[in-house]
Amino acid sequence: MPTPRSKQFVLWFNELGIKDVPLVGGKNASLGEMYRTLTQKGVRIPNGFAVTAASYFYFLKTTGIKQEIKKILKDLDTSDMKNLSERGEKVRQTILDAELPADLKRTIVTNYRKLEKEFFKGVDVAVRSSATAEDLPDASFAGQQETYLNIRGEADLLLAVKKCFSSLFTNRAISYRHDKGFDHFSIGLSAAVQKMVRSDKACSGVMFSIDTESGFRDAVLLTGSYGLGENIVLGRVNPDEFYVFKPTLAEGKQAILTHKLGDKLIKMVYTGDHTHPTKNIPVPPSDRTKFILNDKEIEQLAKWAVVIEQHYGKPMDMEWAKDGRSKHLFIVQARPETVHSHEKKDVLEEYILAPHKAKTLVTGAPVGSKIGGGKAHIILEAAQINQFKAGEVLVTDMTDPDWEPIMKIASAIVTNRGGRTCHAAIIARELGIPAMVGTKNATKAIKTGQDVTVSCAEGASGAVYEGLLKYKVVTHNLKALKRPPVKIMMNIGNPDQAFAQSLIPNDGVGLAREEFITASWIGIHPMALIKYPRLKDKKAKKLIDEKTIGYKDKTKFYVDTMASGVAMIAAAFYPKDVILRLADFKSNEYSTLIGGKEFEPVESNPMMGWRGAARYYSDAYLEAFKLELKAMVKVREKMGLTNLKLMIPMCRTTDEAHKVLKIMAENGLVQGKNGLQVYVMVEVPSNVILIEEFAKIFDGFSIGSNDLTQFTLAADRDSELVSHVYNEHNPAAMWMFSHAIQGAKTAKRKIGFCGQAPSDYPDIALFLAEQGIDSISLNPDTVLKTTMMLNEKLHHKK
Repeated sequence: MPTPRSKQFVLWFNELGIKDVPLVGGKNASLGEMYRTLTQKGVRIPNGFAVTAASYFYFLKTTGIKQEIKKILKDLDTSDMKNLSERGEKVRQTILDAELPADLKRTIVTNYRKLEKEFFKGVDVAVRSSATAEDLPDASFAGQQETYLNIRGEADLLLAVKKCFSSLFTNRAISYRHDKGFDHFSIGLSAAVQKMVRSDKACSGVMFSIDTESGFRDAVLLTGSYGLGENIVLGRVNPDEFYVFKPTLAEGKQAILTHKLGDKLIKMVYTGDHTHPTKNIPVPPSDRTKFILNDKEIEQLAKWAVVIEQHYGKPMDMEWAKDGRSKHLFIVQARPETVHSHEKKDVLEEYILAPHKAKTLVTGAPVGSKIGGGKAHIILEAAQINQFKAGEVLVTDMTDPDWEPIMKIASAIVTNRGGRTCHAAIIARELGIPAMVGTKNATKAIKTGQDVTVSCAEGASGAVYEGLLKYKVVTHNLKALKRPPVKIMMNIGNPDQAFAQSLIPNDGVGLAREEFITASWIGIHPMALIKYPRLKDKKAKKLIDEKTIGYKDKTKFYVDTMASGVAMIAAAFYPKDVILRLADFKSNEYSTLIGGKEFEPVESNPMMGWRGAARYYSDAYLEAFKLELKAMVKVREKMGLTNLKLMIPMCRTTDEAHKVLKIMAENGLVQGKNGLQVYVMVEVPSNVILIEEFAKIFDGFSIGSNDLTQFTLAADRDSELVSHVYNEHNPAAMWMFSHAIQGAKTAKRKIGFCGQAPSDYPDIALFLAEQGIDSISLNPDTVLKTTMMLNEKLHHKK
């Protein structure tokens, strides 16, 4: 028997819960659930009511248009774009031409007047479609139906509700239901009538309680831009992007890991014209260089994301908005995240691109970690989609929900615009195909008919290559993987890959390198930032201005950027140890940074020159070292990532060790305070010879086989002339490794190995384990095979 509620035309949010999906659809049930249960926990949800699915079915029945729609869809062929488009258009027009029943109209208007009493006469509302089969854990699709914004007055509201009803039969919705096996008439459409958040005068965006690329669950990903949120969802803008770390957020620490500035070229605002209620206008250049939210607001939204996730017990995908009048933040939608939350956690799939010399056509933000290829097909308008063939690579400016029928047959997707939460990115994840968004010029750099390979398997900056390149897919079964007797840690350099790499079974990070952050994220010599006002190189000064937009204090750019990069790695592996090697660039490498030539000497052998500890206490570099330490204080003390340990490279003497530790202590990094441990690299023979003396100073050691081998054999590893001499298997090098381990054991200090050798040579990894080393740190791509090898060999010997 139908319940009285199932026959009601309208239900207010405070009357709804998540179990009411059959009555009001997933979106509205979720809105009601949050409004009813989470407003008391501080989460702001704009009030409103749902025009129920019962209203929709009543409308179909009383107008008699159901049979008419059935006739139109009788010879539907979703594989034929023209057929689909024609039938979809006819069905929608049939619905729009029908008149809403008088009693339904009366009920909607009466409840709108109640909303007017709560706010004001002619209150502005958003009318959002909510299908009874959407946002289910096993059936979710971005942008299935329509939303109508800034609706005012009774007449416009009634029209918007009818438009929502008709949007149940958009081309993409028809195609989606057909593919999922849903009957078109078993699904109802409910419309939310919700007080508008005036984000046209502020900003809005999308937020996930999980990292959308890796599935890393301890981070909130938040994106946003100025104006209404449609531009982000549809990928019309490259938004600002923030990562917030949940564990330290809960501790009240500064938990924002990264701030990434988007260009935010346009914003959607209201027109005041009820027939065309919104339009896009340019964002003033001065606003493009500002972040849309301050840190307090970012953390507030992240806290709400955690509250919402905890309430639903699963990762969530949310839309947020800031009201430009009240300055308050709101959550306007929430639905389950449907990609990573359903992945098998005991299987790791790795896409590996074969070595190549192919031309890079464009780069952009990669979606997922797969590789795909085929003939490129540039499509610029929805009217052209019937030309697209299965297996082609879709190249376009941006996608919208109408493009779904061809997106599902594409081998990959490439767009000019959009961030990682835009429509193209969301759909690509759900379909499990690689996508490259925000390339800026793909439609010009790539030609229709050209063979291309889209690689999302190379870190933060994906690439589209010319030609069809070879790649392989390696599947790892993690369920049966046991931990070996020796700790297996990882060598990590690129912060953008850290979340994904942390999902590989590991015991932490034995070597986190700063060099990638310095070269790629910062790109400027630290002394050039310190001496910025007096820089002689005008070209360098101009480049610094471009890279440090928004920073009056140029040194703060260095501290913030270095801290963000390090924090991403420390957070990815938290609470496991992350041992960070402080800066180890050589003078010839530092000189390539912007402004570097003014501050670097020309050395005949930089390998044995001014690097590591010798730099840190030098008057010519000390101020730069202090900036680095300031970044580490921010990560450990302010951001709360106390799993970060610091390691001094190229420390040739104990006198150098004392000098460096003194400078660190004077700048807020006191050994032992708040659990701070300081390690030293074992990479020059003096470290091995005097290991017991160094053990009195440091908390632990890590053997750097690359440098220790070169200095033991006096073979410059940068010189091709003596490359045949350089060999980690040389008995002298192996003797050094062994004696360093035994010396550390005697001194009761931890010792690990972070050099390249065990990643390249399994026999060296086995040798180190047999010597009793505490940990071996490997390149991520060798962790699993080395773990399995050690399990087999060491177990067999027992």
